[in-house]
Amino acid sequence: MSQATKRKHVVKEVLGDFVTPTENQMIVKITGSRGNNLHETVTAEGEIFLVSMPTKFRKNIWIKRGDYVIVDPIEEGEKVKAEISFILYKDHIHYLQKQQLWPAGFVEDTSGEDNTKEQLETAEKDEEESNSEDDESDLFVNTNRCNYHYSVSEEDSEEDEEEEEK
Repeated sequence: MSQATKRKHVVKEVLGDFVTPTENQMIVKITGSRGNNLHETVTAEGEIFLVSMPTKFRKNIWIKRGDYVIVDPIEEGEKVKAEISFILYKDHIHYLQKQQLWPAGFVEDTSGEDNTKEQLETAEKDEEESNSEDDESDLFVNTNRCNYHYSVSEEDSEEDEEEEEK
């Protein structure tokens, strides 16, 4: 199977399937990357351990700090105690919450994300209402460039108009 075909099937599986964890699997939150396809995770109870990313996800699917995954425990592992079996995206999380399979320890985190989104939306609406075409205070200022302040007086503008007429 070519690399492109493999990537297509892996992405389709991750984005399309809605998976529920089995009795030995658990949902954990990624707290950081430790390199070499190892990620530090925390459970809903607060236990911290390392998980490994399987070969099928490497260079095909990326995860970052704050993402949720379903892991299979590794019995012989001392430091690396589990392997990622499924990566959960927003739609998967909502599905698990509706099925009441979402861990109680992570309920606060997802509601906090929704609140910040709502706050951003209300801030954007307020900003749109208060914006005027002449107000340039919210424009990006490049600190790597010199800022020149030009002032146009009425005399200068009259002279410019006279030059344009000629």
